[in-house]
Amino acid sequence: MRQAVILVGGKGTRLGGLTRNTPKPLLQIDGDRRFLDYLLTNVARHGISEILLIAGHLGDQVQQRYDGQRIGECEIIVVREPEPAGTGGALVHVRDRLDPVFLMLNGDSFFDFNYLALTSVLRPGDLGALALRWVGDARRYGATEQRDGRILSFREKDETLADGAWISGGVYLLRRSVLDYLGPLPCSIESDVFLQAAAAGRLGCATFEGYFLDIGLPETLQQGRDELPRVTRRPAVLLDRDSTLNVDTGYTHRIQDLRWTPGAVAAVRAINDAGWLALVVTNQSGIARGLYTEDQMRAFHAHMQRELAAAGAHIDGFYHCPFHPEAIVDTYRDADHPWRKPNPGMLRVALSDWQADTARSVMIGDQDSDIEAAKAAGVRGVKYEGGALDVLVRAAIAGA
Repeated sequence: MRQAVILVGGKGTRLGGLTRNTPKPLLQIDGDRRFLDYLLTNVARHGISEILLIAGHLGDQVQQRYDGQRIGECEIIVVREPEPAGTGGALVHVRDRLDPVFLMLNGDSFFDFNYLALTSVLRPGDLGALALRWVGDARRYGATEQRDGRILSFREKDETLADGAWISGGVYLLRRSVLDYLGPLPCSIESDVFLQAAAAGRLGCATFEGYFLDIGLPETLQQGRDELPRVTRRPAVLLDRDSTLNVDTGYTHRIQDLRWTPGAVAAVRAINDAGWLALVVTNQSGIARGLYTEDQMRAFHAHMQRELAAAGAHIDGFYHCPFHPEAIVDTYRDADHPWRKPNPGMLRVALSDWQADTARSVMIGDQDSDIEAAKAAGVRGVKYEGGALDVLVRAAIAGA
């Protein structure tokens, strides 16, 4: 899954004057941070390389703030609708840009779970897969009827849903072929297409328990202002690479040499599913020794991401230290670089970049230098001494 589409076209009429001159997703949350900033960061960290923002109401503001911007390796592209055409029409407008399978999100809600987990829900022949969330009062959302990972039907909003129901959380994994089922514009993909797909048994679903917020009301917008800065400050599992995540064949850098340690892929998936950050912090002296380049290392990391994505997992960020006292390449010669473990510099930068909750974070590695770096950075250090890495990771998370 490479691409995400975020719908930011609604007028936000229930918010009254707050959205008269500001698109709902651009409402301020914390200082200059807007609601959409939080959503974009969360999407991009899943290894998504392209986000299409489909902008409608006051779309010039969305375009000015985001078009052409990048979050790490993820590029943001803003496409403005010529006129409102519903959620289905918004997709029609970008049909030629869509990947065969893409993630779609509502731009006015924040549902925090491992988005890549939906890839295992989408079966051959399905048009889409929905992420569901239980809410205690579903009257303003409507509800879903589902069984065994299949959406059976949808219920309209009514007073009988006051005691709670499974609702659509506004995150969908869709096939591009879903557009073939759209009727005349304007149309709603939820009301028009999803009903057909459910009736035909072609709409999957999975339930998730992560934080959920819809800013459609003044009181829920205030809730976001109170909660989002705290909720999105995540603890991190800092992972050594060679001999911890992958088998070390000696300056490992070739794609064909990637072999995971036992339980490594499941370990990364466990970190993702727990809502923690997965950050790799690795000494790479082979670069300093002239054995391979940083570009070759990045290609190796990209291959790791592809294999992880196939298992519904991802690394949020890779950090490396190419410096070494005995470097052959002059650029990388440094007697005691602050990033080279056991020094804590690389860990501190990773934690700072992601504004991680340091007090709950943990470093896992196979070398004493990993544990020393963790101690100096103010995080727990856990030694990996072989065996199932996922068991060790789950225990470390549970002990936070």
